[in-house]
Amino acid sequence: MCGRFALHANPQVIALQFALASLPEVKPRYNIAPTTDVLIVRAADAAVQAARVRWGLVPRWAKDPAMGAKLNNARAESVADKPSFREAFRRRRCLIPASGFYEWKAEAGRRQPYYVHPAQGELFAFAGLWEAWRGPDCVLETCSVVTTEANAAMQPVHDRMPVIVARRDYARWLDCAPGGDVRDLLRPCDPADIAVRRVSRAVNNARNEGGSLIEAEEV
Repeated sequence: MCGRFALHANPQVIALQFALASLPEVKPRYNIAPTTDVLIVRAADAAVQAARVRWGLVPRWAKDPAMGAKLNNARAESVADKPSFREAFRRRRCLIPASGFYEWKAEAGRRQPYYVHPAQGELFAFAGLWEAWRGPDCVLETCSVVTTEANAAMQPVHDRMPVIVARRDYARWLDCAPGGDVRDLLRPCDPADIAVRRVSRAVNNARNEGGSLIEAEEV
């Protein structure tokens, strides 16, 4: 699963990596939690577009947008078929820029966080889905992170991780033209692409923020 992540890269780095002509305001965030606004990159005409949407996908057919709080992750194994995600998987895929993500391991009866970040470079691109839910007086745009089984580097911490899209596959993931098949991208990334470190339990509280949350903590 993916329950928290960080995005603290320089906006110019984000724009360059995702070929963006412009960005909404991006401030460093070290403890991004579900139901908050996150940055996504999606196809727009012949280019790509950055947008802010709420993390926790609300299907178009939902009667209550509150159901999005339970749909922050979409499992790769069922995303093409599950009613909550299948239309977005076919028509509205996106990339979610991240500097890293957190996962937790049970240690001495407590939840110990670990921070997972790129072994090389500054950014991950999570495979994501987005939707636009139309209420009586508003349009709510939301997203979900697609997750898969853990690779060898993640397995000591957790059995799931986000699907991380390689840069060479960005355009393919975002291309939702009929007939395209991207299911082969729904796999764990190479273990050599990620680095994992133990960090402070302060990240367990979603109200905590700041660069100290990603600093390595000695055992």
